Amino acid sequence: MVSTVGPVWSDSPPRADLLASCYHESLRVADELGARTVAFPAISTGIFRWPMDDAARIAVETVKTTDTSVEEVRFVLFDEAAYAAFTAQGH
Repeated sequence: MVSTVGPVWSDSPPRADLLASCYHESLRVADELGARTVAFPAISTGIFRWPMDDAARIAVETVKTTDTSVEEVRFVLFDEAAYAAFTAQGH
């Protein structure tokens, strides 16, 4: 298990790079551990109030562009709105 703490949403200053780093660094640690599968929640979209559509875009884009030996990444989402946001990103 790899744990991460996402940033609290703010557009001033923008924090998209911090959210992307949560996914990127988690995949890096998973590589170090030899993990083949990783499951992510929609990081920061709960009490940290990150807008779901933006969080989905950042998550999917970061996972797609991160060089990793992880073979499978799953997004474990808590409702239909989250599922729709992630599906819209081509996941």
